[in-house]
Amino acid sequence: MKIMTFNTQHCLNFLEQKIDYQIMADIILSEGADICGLNEMYSHRVEGDDLPNQTKILSDLCTFQSCYFAKAICLPGEGSYGNGFISKIPIESAETIIIPDPNPKKYQGYYETRCLLKAKLTGGITVLVCHFGLNPDEQENAVKTILENITDEKCILMGDFNVTPDNPVLKPIKERMKDASVGFCENTPTFPSDNPKIKIDYIFVSKDIEVISAEIPNKIASDHRVHTAKIKLVE
Repeated sequence: MKIMTFNTQHCLNFLEQKIDYQIMADIILSEGADICGLNEMYSHRVEGDDLPNQTKILSDLCTFQSCYFAKAICLPGEGSYGNGFISKIPIESAETIIIPDPNPKKYQGYYETRCLLKAKLTGGITVLVCHFGLNPDEQENAVKTILENITDEKCILMGDFNVTPDNPVLKPIKERMKDASVGFCENTPTFPSDNPKIKIDYIFVSKDIEVISAEIPNKIASDHRVHTAKIKLVE
């Protein structure tokens, strides 16, 4: 199975600075992804709005069988915003888990409510798609939420974590799961896409999953480079 995590920056073509669904779909298709976690996606505010469901658009362009959008926030005049997931494998169930906002907030930085997308696929695979906040207390809450929802078997976690690999906030996740990039592309940066300097995008898998390969392809679509991994479920 080929998996991909992709922060699309709401499908904004980084070089041309315009919404471009085809370039996003093309990079997913060119990498042969079977499932893809998406960050920074827009959808409808309420039923009847003419705003596009970007997750559904990419799913249709890639001719994937299933998709799900997880709303984290609603931006006035712009629509629901959150994580998406598209899959060639049928989604049996999916839910949106809101990551609690820190209370009180400990830092002066920008705060934004985030969510965890949780999907169950045919074959018993659990997929988690996340997008961490920018502040350490937001990131700590995100990790706590993840730990409450990961499974020790057939579990994939991916997304934009907004932290570098040496950040201690990742330690509890690394104790439960394997970083798919280790041994392949662990030191390869993912952001910004035109001249990457830091790695903040990750794929983690449960310890019963074998990682065959992992890569940060040298391709520019959004402001993040995609991260892929080829995996095999251990019988």
